[in-house]
Amino acid sequence: MTDIEISQSCEMKPIGQIAADAGISENDLEYYGKYKAKLSLDVLKSDAEDSKLILVTAMTPTPAGEGKTTTTIGLADALRQLGNKVSVALREPSLGPVFGIKGGAAGGGYAQVVPMEDINLHFTGDFHAVGAANNLLAALIDNHIYHGNRLQIDPRRITWKRCVDMNDRQLRHITNGLGGRVNGVPREDGYDITVASEIMAILCLADSIADLKDRLSRIIIGYTFDDLPVTAGDLKAQGAMTALLKDALKPNLVQTLEGTPAFVHGGPFANIAHGCNSVVATKVSRKLSDYTVTEAGFGADLGAEKFLDIKCRYANMKPDAVVIVATVRALKMHGGVDKKNLAPENLEALEKGLPNLLRHVDNIKNVFHLPAVVALNRFPTDTDDEINMVIDKCRALGVNTVLSTVWADGGKGGIALANEVVRLCNEESNEDFCFAYDLDMPIAKKISAVAKKIYHAKHAALTAKAEKEIKKFTDLGYGKLPVCIAKTQYSFSDDASLLCAPEDFVIHVEDVRLSAGAGFLVVLTGTIMTMPGLPKIPSAEKIDVSDDGVITGLF
Repeated sequence: MTDIEISQSCEMKPIGQIAADAGISENDLEYYGKYKAKLSLDVLKSDAEDSKLILVTAMTPTPAGEGKTTTTIGLADALRQLGNKVSVALREPSLGPVFGIKGGAAGGGYAQVVPMEDINLHFTGDFHAVGAANNLLAALIDNHIYHGNRLQIDPRRITWKRCVDMNDRQLRHITNGLGGRVNGVPREDGYDITVASEIMAILCLADSIADLKDRLSRIIIGYTFDDLPVTAGDLKAQGAMTALLKDALKPNLVQTLEGTPAFVHGGPFANIAHGCNSVVATKVSRKLSDYTVTEAGFGADLGAEKFLDIKCRYANMKPDAVVIVATVRALKMHGGVDKKNLAPENLEALEKGLPNLLRHVDNIKNVFHLPAVVALNRFPTDTDDEINMVIDKCRALGVNTVLSTVWADGGKGGIALANEVVRLCNEESNEDFCFAYDLDMPIAKKISAVAKKIYHAKHAALTAKAEKEIKKFTDLGYGKLPVCIAKTQYSFSDDASLLCAPEDFVIHVEDVRLSAGAGFLVVLTGTIMTMPGLPKIPSAEKIDVSDDGVITGLF
């Protein structure tokens, strides 16, 4: 069966029952139908001890698929089968990939969060609220200029873009305000996809209404004719924006196919933002369980690095264990095998591709100093010799490899992985956890630290534009912010064609942008775009709804 057929065959429990089993008071629930709810932020006031935090990340992704979200969900179900109180914390899917090519973010097979269709489509409206707040600010900017421009905003230096939660290349670069004076001031503009909006990052890092409002007020929307920054606070926009986002800040509660509570909230992309679910969802989950299993987007060089260097700094947390997901198929792709020929045993290609996984393992163990395990998603075509090679190579780095079959078997297929995670939490320590760089370092040195330590680049080459921006942000007092490096997810480098574990390459920093509200500097490398396009045959062409309202073709 397809993922959607499996999810539709599941008998879900009423969300009130899931909440009650998790220890959530009826007074803290806001129902969005029978199987979805939002939680009051009052849950954060609990004096319960925080649960163990398990971060699930992965090797560098390939079209062969690694199953990171599926593993996250299956691991949570497996931990629960072992008798633990468990919850899972995930990001919400963006409509862009859902209707494009990548797919959703609800897991797959027998390790899914449900209702899958709702989660992958409008869900509880969080993304629409983010888009509305983003575009309200854009409207206020242009309206201010139209009515006299008291703040002396330079229309040529507005950095704030409009957004829409859809892949739409036509909107990357536009000219608006045309049609005469009554229709606004003509200027060049553009759209980002909603998940690339700074407001999405702010939503996922704020821990209260007050914090949310303060961060929104600090957003820099552009510069004056005298080169001074203009903020959303200067436009008196933060109150109205917060009003649009007050419900979106509350975490969403759903369930896995096996009834494990799941907090699905927020969705910044990991290649152009920090790629983690919300701080409030993670904190709520930790108040309500013995183990919280969460996920960071793409490979460990992107999502995990930002989870650790950005989210953990702001939320004052650190994982007790890290799971690094891999497949033999993907490793053979990194070893040079075409994706159409991954089934036959190929130990030579596997050995060539293994350095990719081993570098991620080494980073988690020896840069961040965290306990780790490799979760190898087993496919029927994987041979014992191939699996043993992965086990032996990882063991040499002091990390165990555990086979996982959660896609086919649900929580039962993750029991061995769950046992290893419990062992790591009980027998190994995260006390030596450290960041990849110190915030007091100059901006360029922080970029270099990630490039050299995590990517194994020779150095980071900055364009004149990037250097100019770094100097400007340093002079404005933003030099001690963490860096959020935007690069391709398909390589340690900024070149998607450089597979496996390249060495001594150059990371090309094209531009640096300030997300003052989110609290980080976005470092753009290579040809990263903040508005994707649809593929030649988008997934939208396969999606349909029957006369009785049943959705088909959604994965």
